[in-house]
Amino acid sequence: MYNDEKFPPFSLQRLMTTCFGEGQGEKLCILIDLPDPKEIEDFRFLSDESLSIQNYGYEVFYKGFKNGDLEALNYTGGDIFAYKETGGSNLDMEDDCYDPDGKHLSLEKDIYPNYQIILTVSTFSATAPLTAQAKAFGFRGATLHGLNQIIVESGLAVDYNRISDDAEKLRLGLTKADRFEIDFEVENQVTTLTLNTDQQEAQKSHGLCPRGKPDVANLPAGEVYFVPTSASGQFPFKYEEETLGLLTVEDGKIIKSRLIYGDYSLVEEHNAKLADDPMTGALGELGFGTQKLPFSGRDIQDEKILGTCHIATGRDDHLGGHLTPDLFKHRENASHDDVLYAPHKTPEIKVKQVRMYRDGEETVILENYRPAAYLLNLLKGEAVLS
Repeated sequence: MYNDEKFPPFSLQRLMTTCFGEGQGEKLCILIDLPDPKEIEDFRFLSDESLSIQNYGYEVFYKGFKNGDLEALNYTGGDIFAYKETGGSNLDMEDDCYDPDGKHLSLEKDIYPNYQIILTVSTFSATAPLTAQAKAFGFRGATLHGLNQIIVESGLAVDYNRISDDAEKLRLGLTKADRFEIDFEVENQVTTLTLNTDQQEAQKSHGLCPRGKPDVANLPAGEVYFVPTSASGQFPFKYEEETLGLLTVEDGKIIKSRLIYGDYSLVEEHNAKLADDPMTGALGELGFGTQKLPFSGRDIQDEKILGTCHIATGRDDHLGGHLTPDLFKHRENASHDDVLYAPHKTPEIKVKQVRMYRDGEETVILENYRPAAYLLNLLKGEAVLS
């Protein structure tokens, strides 16, 4: 959508200084997840071509800090550790971790208390568990799951002061909404999902993690989001490339899926999971992208693109919600999974329109994966169209 945007060359120093501020001797480390965390010993994981994300963690951050950026930024440390991949988005991490010498360590005893900045480059998002640990131990950090070259050259190369300003303009334009309605169209059938937000204060993911406030940024950043208080209606869901289902929502939870086309066994499996552990169907987030970025093929960047929207199921405690891991029947179900609607990812699904209702007024904010005039005027700082 925005492939003609120009981005400056990636600079690790600029990214760190913008997101975390000038260094004051803070000790920093990088975490990566591996199927077998012992493979960090002597950096054996680098020979596995399937671990390209972790390779970026090594090349961009670990080597970048070791090659002089650490001292230039006035940070210390620059160490790297591996923990076992969780197998799902935002699932709690096992405590065991290892260093390149093969030493067995503990995240809670050796890492969290001893580092003031923790950067996590992983296959599976660790934002929720790390946010909880940041509040407990007082560190700051960032999660960069799914890292690839497009993200490095665009989503991590932008000026996050400007991104924060744009996100705030949109946040102010959406905050305290009563509800949102999203119209979807699949196979000439239109369905609507209503998400109530009950005049809550909108939140933003903007990439800035200033000193003095334990927090974990999600990079790339750039979205405005809400924790729905309830939801109802229907919305389409893409299981795999050739399989779509229609999900029915009541009282804030997905209660069943119906096959639109494709592999019926995927719908059966989903319905069985919903019956066994109903909290897996709870809707925990509604988000809108705020940046002009190229599509990367990774949700961490693509959900930040202006014109896209996403809904998330599962835990939302890291967003200020009440859906905590203990509410789920099975540990492996206590994930936070974004369902992204974007033209490159869900071309079979049209997001015909997204409407905001606030103070008795209806405002169109998105149409056909494009920002409506209301959002564009907010970004320009011009008077909002009525």
